[in-house]
Amino acid sequence: MDQMMTFFSDYGDQLLFKTWEHLYISFIAIALGIIVAVPSGVLLTRAPKLANGIMALVGVLQTFPTLAVLAFFIPLIGIGKVPAIIALFIYSLLPILRNTYTGVKDLDENLKEAGRGMGMTVKEQIMHVELPLAIPIIMAGIRMSAVYLIGWATLAAYIGAGGLGDFIFDGLNLFKPEFILAGAIPTTLIAIILDFLFGRLEVALTPKGIRDKNATKNPA
Repeated sequence: MDQMMTFFSDYGDQLLFKTWEHLYISFIAIALGIIVAVPSGVLLTRAPKLANGIMALVGVLQTFPTLAVLAFFIPLIGIGKVPAIIALFIYSLLPILRNTYTGVKDLDENLKEAGRGMGMTVKEQIMHVELPLAIPIIMAGIRMSAVYLIGWATLAAYIGAGGLGDFIFDGLNLFKPEFILAGAIPTTLIAIILDFLFGRLEVALTPKGIRDKNATKNPA
């Protein structure tokens, strides 16, 4: 306890700055993943012949070790936040893309047909029928991706991107447990809080009828 108090006294400002860096890297990567993967997932439902190949490609990228992907970008882009964000963005794609594709593809065809019967354009059908009904599955992918990325972002410290990983690796190198805890505990708390916030966003975005149906299936 004394070691932790001394740490906060000496490194409190740095801890706040490293937490901000960690959030900055993670949030940009997650935002890019959502911007790219959600529309791509919807488009793939219109091109099922391409879907399996693209899913397989993204899945292969996901299997690459995080450090290997980070190191790959060093000779191309250098070190710092940009290669870290690109690498984390790549890792964010698969859960969001797969869940978006599955959520839209598996919707009841009668609901899609009802939208077409009402004279909706393809864009209107996507925005007012398909995405709202698929929100619970899409958000599950986003939540999974976000939690993973918060943890993976600690490795960005290896290429000079900063974040809470700096404390973890300094603690490992210097054999100082308080440094490791100062990096690991905030990372875990951020992941838990982010998952909770995305969960609340999922509830807010899910149409009331779908929420009621899910509540009936899964009573408290």
